[in-house]
Amino acid sequence: MRKIILTACLALVVMHLSAQTPKREVRAVWLTTLSSLDWPATKATNSTTRERQKRQLCDILDKLAAANINTVLLQTRIRATTLYPSEYEPWDACLTGKAGQSPGYDPLQFAIEECHRRGMELHAWIVAIPVGKWNAAGCSQLNKRYPSLLRKIGDEGFMNPEKSQTGDYIAKLCQEIVSRYDVDGIHLDYIRYPETWKQTVSKSEGRHNITQIVRRIHSAIKSQKPWVKLSCSPLGKFDNLSRYDSRGWNAYNTVCQDAQGWLREGIMDELFPMLYFRDNNFYPFAINWQENSYGRIIASGLAIWLLSRNENNWPLTDITREIEVSRQLGLGHCYFRSRFFTDNTKGLYTHMKNMTDRYPALVPAMTWERDEQPDAPRDLKVTLEGDVAVLKWLSGVDHSGGPYLTYNVYASHDCPVDINDARNLIASRVQGNQISIGGENGQHYYAVTAMDRYGNESGALQSHILSKQEIKLLKNDGRRLQLPTDQELRTGDYLIVESLVGNVLMSRPKTTDYLDIRRLKDGVYTLRVQNKRNKKQSRRLGTFMIRRQEE
Repeated sequence: MRKIILTACLALVVMHLSAQTPKREVRAVWLTTLSSLDWPATKATNSTTRERQKRQLCDILDKLAAANINTVLLQTRIRATTLYPSEYEPWDACLTGKAGQSPGYDPLQFAIEECHRRGMELHAWIVAIPVGKWNAAGCSQLNKRYPSLLRKIGDEGFMNPEKSQTGDYIAKLCQEIVSRYDVDGIHLDYIRYPETWKQTVSKSEGRHNITQIVRRIHSAIKSQKPWVKLSCSPLGKFDNLSRYDSRGWNAYNTVCQDAQGWLREGIMDELFPMLYFRDNNFYPFAINWQENSYGRIIASGLAIWLLSRNENNWPLTDITREIEVSRQLGLGHCYFRSRFFTDNTKGLYTHMKNMTDRYPALVPAMTWERDEQPDAPRDLKVTLEGDVAVLKWLSGVDHSGGPYLTYNVYASHDCPVDINDARNLIASRVQGNQISIGGENGQHYYAVTAMDRYGNESGALQSHILSKQEIKLLKNDGRRLQLPTDQELRTGDYLIVESLVGNVLMSRPKTTDYLDIRRLKDGVYTLRVQNKRNKKQSRRLGTFMIRRQEE
């Protein structure tokens, strides 16, 4: 049976190789601040170290954005300690080395602004039930204020899920974040009974207790900002399946997480199940999450730390296969942890950036909350300043009641630009009404769409058709293409002509100052040059249009 499942999964992978990258897909990381595991490496004790701490976060976000990550789950409540100035809990020690000490700036606000600047969502990751060492600052302070709310197990403290005040308190904390910050989501971690808890109530009552906490948090968030997503990270196996056993470790019966029920009830928008397994401990359970998603968002939580030689030393293919199969199931993917991704463990970062996630993706829209499109932007103007295209437009109209619209920008050699093709998406969640585009995207046709806070996208505002002079077309008479005179051409050995979607139509040795194009039909093409010593890479020389019969 194991062989059958793996064969089916591999078949899905093969199917993917010929499929287009999805335009909508969650690609996320857990960015851990507990003990500075992912960030920050520097303690902010003065102005110099404060700026270094900020720069370190920006460097991480730059790498994530370059790999087309669109969602950052930033650990914001760590162990009854926070990453922002809270009215209820002290600063976490990861920022300065001392709990309760301010770093001299608001790291959550800074992280939100920097994520949004890069077109990424930021979700505040809240560790719900564990509150750390019993005598540590966070747990100690909470115990003094609410002595009946905590239980000590060993030397650790936990909020009591059987007390209604637990739900009220966590909801109050989440509401503080949502009301004060422009977060895109609240992400609940450890919203379950601890494994070490000696549970005296029935499993059914235990699930009711945890569900009541989720209901209170959902109500607190949605009453403030209904577009803010509520998500959690349940255990990777929801329950025993008819043919696959969870081996005594599942969300529903072991720790009383009815996560699929939360989706069905509509009190959870998104799940990141911790599918930290492989083979038949992964695939059947991933399918089960997909089959019980109730139209909500699911992203497979991936154990990329197990790629490390210090851990289980998994081969890279274990993770990449899980990502490919998740994609075929319509699931996103989320890495635990960020550092193992950005450190390029076993080449994962390179593989995802250059292959599987080569093109950007938008986060799926929250159509269960609202599905009305905003109006498209208006009056798009494109001007060229050297090799840089400057796009300006007027705002669309948002009917959702959200605080603002963002904009997605698409580029293509085809007109009109196909906004359903992820390969054409070059900038997402742009704030404001202007963008400058250089490099290979600087001489294209463009389209701009508006997007509301629920992720609903407007129709496209297409750019006008650029003239030959504006896009600097290479000269030809329909029979011969005049080759440009530049250094890249002189060092190349082969000329390659591609269609607008990247298909190679012609490859010829470079022998003269022109290229015979008589066999090509009328249309627009890309010219590239390639060195015979490195046939996997080519460089773009320009665009040319064949129009043998003028209209």
